[in-house]
Amino acid sequence: MSDIGIRARKVLHAVVSEYLATGEAVGSHTVARRYALEVSPATVRATMGDLEEAGLLRHPHTSSGRIPTDRGLRLYVDTLLRVRSLTASEKETIRGRLGFATELQEIMQRVARLLRELSHLAVVVQAPRPKSDEVSHIEFVRLREDQLLAIIASTSGQIQNKVVHVDFSLSPGDLDRINNYLNGLFAGLTLDDMRRRVMGEIANEKARSARDPVLAKALGLAAAAMPAAERAGAILFDGQSNLLAETADLERARSVLRTLEEKDQIVKLLDRTLAAPGICVFIGTETRLADLDDMSVVAASYGSDDRPLGSIGVIGPSRMNYSRVIPLVDFTADAITEILPRI
Repeated sequence: MSDIGIRARKVLHAVVSEYLATGEAVGSHTVARRYALEVSPATVRATMGDLEEAGLLRHPHTSSGRIPTDRGLRLYVDTLLRVRSLTASEKETIRGRLGFATELQEIMQRVARLLRELSHLAVVVQAPRPKSDEVSHIEFVRLREDQLLAIIASTSGQIQNKVVHVDFSLSPGDLDRINNYLNGLFAGLTLDDMRRRVMGEIANEKARSARDPVLAKALGLAAAAMPAAERAGAILFDGQSNLLAETADLERARSVLRTLEEKDQIVKLLDRTLAAPGICVFIGTETRLADLDDMSVVAASYGSDDRPLGSIGVIGPSRMNYSRVIPLVDFTADAITEILPRI
């Protein structure tokens, strides 16, 4: 798909740039006049015909001009796009808007609001995934004689609380021993790994019960405290109205909202982002989002390269301003990665 000549690349770049700016089909006279290709409109027109045969441009309806196909946009984004860097002021604004957050949920909300305001598009933010998020601390605190509060904190800053009922007595010293034992047992494990470790240790509980009944009870408490298994972190949407503003078609607007409400499809898209290095751009049908084949998603994961925690993404029309949105999403993901260890 990328083995087209230099002239064809210049024409494709001109057509896509004009289309992204105006949303209108682009004619050969416009390209020849505005993009200094030093060839006649007839030559441009012939080259556009070649690009159409290659599946990179197409005629919309009966227009004499052409617009890029998904393949044309993909080639443009991958090889022709000139991504502009964010200014120092823009970077400082992003860091400042996110840096005051003290809790994970607040960070996610700030990220969604920030990206919505800066991109003027829809935003999806995925909180850290349980299978990627490591446990940093587990503790049981006495509430009543028959109730304990289980507190599980993760390295991303998530804290999960759960009331656990007990039908046996525990002294303050017993609770200290249980907390120390479980923190040693689960240190560095993800929530999913912690769940598996608990089940494995309980399988050997009979022998342990005879040696140390208090620590045997610790495993039962840990099993009761575990949150329900989740495949993905919580999903937060913002800016859906920005997508609706793109169309006056009521049925189309409803279709957009229905698709965004199908979170399983969004999660699958974000899973693909986690599995890929760097920024990801999904164009048109590549998103695999039903009824949104004329939309694109620019997404990036946050967290370390070897253990990404979650993803953020901007959703908009295929003719979005990629040069602006790509660095915006990329830098915001890096900012989240920097902030999470401090909360």
